[in-house]
Amino acid sequence: MNTKHIAFIAAGLLLVGTAGAKLPAPSDEAKAKSAEAAAKTAHGGKVEAFKLCKSMDQVATSYYANAKKAGKDTKPATATAPCADPGPFVYTPPAAASAPAVTAAAPAAPATPAAPVKK
Repeated sequence: MNTKHIAFIAAGLLLVGTAGAKLPAPSDEAKAKSAEAAAKTAHGGKVEAFKLCKSMDQVATSYYANAKKAGKDTKPATATAPCADPGPFVYTPPAAASAPAVTAAAPAAPATPAAPVKK
C-alpha cells in the first residue's frame, strides 16, 4: 500500500465517525410542514380510493347492463358501502400546546355538505 491509499482510508474512517453524529431536533416550522405533508398524503390516498370505488361501480353497472342485454343469467350484486367523497383538501394545523385553552366557545355553524367532484 502506498501513502495515498492510507490517507484515503484514514479520511474515510473520519467521515464514517462523523456520519453517526446526532442531528438537531427539527424546528416547530419543520414539524408543522411535516404534519401538513402527512395530512396531504393521507387525503391523496382517500381521493384515490374514492376514484377507484367510482370506477368499480361504473364497471359493475356496465357489466350488469351488458349481461342483461345478452340475456345472461347473473347473480345479484354484492352490497357494498357507497363511495365516500373526501372533498377538497383542507388542512387545519393543531392548536399550539402553549396557547391558553378556551373555556367557552360560541356554537359552531352547521357544516355545509361538500360539492360533488366534477370530472
